[in-house]
Amino acid sequence: MTLGLPSPRRGLLLGVRGWTAVLTALIVVVVLVPLLNLVVPEGSLFHLSEFHVQLVGKIMCYAICALAMDLIWGYTGILSLGHGLFFALGGYGMGMYLMRQIGRDGNYQSDLPDFMVFLDWKALPWHWTFSDSFLAQLILLLLVPGLLAFVFGFFAFRSRIKGVYFSIITQAMTFAAMLLFFRNETGFGGNNGFTDFKRILGVPIALPGTRVFLFVLTGLTLIGFFLMARAIVNSKYGRVLQAIRDAESRVMFTGYDPLAYKLGIWTLSAVMCAVAGALYVPQVGIINPGEMSPAASIEIAIWAAVGGRATLIGPIVGAFFVNGAKSWFTQVFPEFWLYFLGALFIAVTLFLPQGIVGLFNKIKERRA
Repeated sequence: MTLGLPSPRRGLLLGVRGWTAVLTALIVVVVLVPLLNLVVPEGSLFHLSEFHVQLVGKIMCYAICALAMDLIWGYTGILSLGHGLFFALGGYGMGMYLMRQIGRDGNYQSDLPDFMVFLDWKALPWHWTFSDSFLAQLILLLLVPGLLAFVFGFFAFRSRIKGVYFSIITQAMTFAAMLLFFRNETGFGGNNGFTDFKRILGVPIALPGTRVFLFVLTGLTLIGFFLMARAIVNSKYGRVLQAIRDAESRVMFTGYDPLAYKLGIWTLSAVMCAVAGALYVPQVGIINPGEMSPAASIEIAIWAAVGGRATLIGPIVGAFFVNGAKSWFTQVFPEFWLYFLGALFIAVTLFLPQGIVGLFNKIKERRA
């Protein structure tokens, strides 16, 4: 229980070292990476290729999902195995807009997306009505996942479903959505999804400047979400969440209603994943139902566990560590990647229950 503790200190939430780290991250994202990619010539040892810019940008999107998972799992005790659904919904929302931006530059030179022409569709389905408006799609890609999470969470938390049962239900929901999006008649591209994007806001996506801008935007979003999460967990609201994680029945006994607190952080976490999905699609260039697979949602939980739950920075570290290793292993030892991932998760569970960040904290404590 944490309700009886004195109020957390206001003002700087990170301390001098923390704010120094945030400032360093801002400089790297806003200044260093653009310079290394756009200014330093390709033949130079210090040149950062577009591949690596895209790779780090993609991992930062994953880090946002891991941070969202930490808020509900690490600080509230709610393990979701379905957050890949919200990530994919945000990606599909952005993908619909990008598909409309192709215009008549597609293979069939039609106002309809190529997959609709191939399936002999004569007009856009109703849910594509506002897909040509960036602002409308931006609102929808936040509203739809948020509303779905709110409705699902309301009934689940009101019924006091928790633990492994809640995890199974979230995974079942995500799997059902994946099967739905695989169907061609839903108007989401079937198993191929959306790809071959040309422009965003009228600017070609393939331009180096556009890719760097998306990278910077993703980095700023990650830093912004981290600061927001830090403010939340250091507030009274965050203290109640941690109390719910530790002893929900005692929280109810003291007069708090866990439903409102759990529902609020659950919905916020879903919206964060949707934002990550929206930033992911223009950088990677594709979105398909595979992002809703059970494995994709389980990986989000693995990132949080490997980095260290209830630390905020830990899941970000875990996302970079696991996906960086994945990128290297799939190039050098592609047939052994899944074995490595499984062994990594087992090793962390057995020997590092507090993750990578927890290991460093223990080392600091021993030195102190």
